[in-house]
Amino acid sequence: MLKSIETEKDYDNALAHVYELMQTDVIEGSAISDELDMLSLIITEFELVHYPISYPNPTEAIKISNGINEPD
Repeated sequence: MLKSIETEKDYDNALAHVYELMQTDVIEGSAISDELDMLSLIITEFELVHYPISYPNPTEAIKISNGINEPD
């Protein structure tokens, strides 16, 4: 049964369950496929809230993409 992820333990359990499901022969449109789709949405939402990714400013992004490192 699918449920929301409230804690880190829930998150870890959801990731482990996704791993287990991915080890099976997943057929598109099957119950397992649908469960994986829903779990991925639930996990993504948890990650967006609890593990936000900050983006570099445009100048820093260009430097990073060009491999330019400035000494500290």
